[in-house]
Amino acid sequence: MIRVQTINKYFHRGSVNEVHSLRDLSIDIEQGDFITIIGSNGAGKSTFLSCLAGTHALDSGNITMAGTDVTRWPEHKRARFIGRVFQDPLMGTCASGSIAQNMALAQKRGQRRGLSRGVKTGDREAFRDQLRVLGLGLEDRLQDRAGLLSGGQRQALTMVMATLVRPELLLLDEHTAALDPKTAGQILELTRNIVTEHGLTTLMVTHNMHQALALGNRLIMMHRGRIIFDVRGQEKEELTVEVLLDKFQSQADAEVSDRMLLG
Repeated sequence: MIRVQTINKYFHRGSVNEVHSLRDLSIDIEQGDFITIIGSNGAGKSTFLSCLAGTHALDSGNITMAGTDVTRWPEHKRARFIGRVFQDPLMGTCASGSIAQNMALAQKRGQRRGLSRGVKTGDREAFRDQLRVLGLGLEDRLQDRAGLLSGGQRQALTMVMATLVRPELLLLDEHTAALDPKTAGQILELTRNIVTEHGLTTLMVTHNMHQALALGNRLIMMHRGRIIFDVRGQEKEELTVEVLLDKFQSQADAEVSDRMLLG
């Protein structure tokens, strides 16, 4: 279980530009939870994921994973537990490295790295097997540079890389937002298959309420750095977009439109 206790995060603290991005946010995440996260612009969704990953240090509060306090752990130390896919398909891979080299790096996540052959002969067939399930033909392009791939192909490769070593926590930060609708649908189906097959604990930020309703067993809504709605199981399955909009309006005590919530 991952326990987040009353965490706070400020940016530009003490200046005229101060932003209180996370406000006493608390949540318990059970093993195997697939949580979709929605909310208004500036709600703190991506900041929350960055604090879990260790990209941003907390100003107060605690984060524990499997009973271990990781609050002060740097990002590189948490990386052995966490897989992450960003909105920008270019961020998850090294453009100048081959597909095989990128996967070899991902395979060593959390391990000490010494001077040895980057891509071992025995790894190549395993990489082909991992890529074959994508149905994109990447298994026959192991020597191609990642920079030659389309955005959708790079995002699919990043999904495989993020889960090549099974993470304790998978963070998906609007990972389909930069893709065309058809490719986004393919990446979402890949996401569903990977998360289900490996039983991964997953947090997925999305601006699309239909995605948030279709995926996962739990949904949380954020507003101004707080969780204002948390629903799971059968109750989540019975939700509609209209109900979500009503919940946001009542909980946030603000006028709401699809654009505001989906931003």
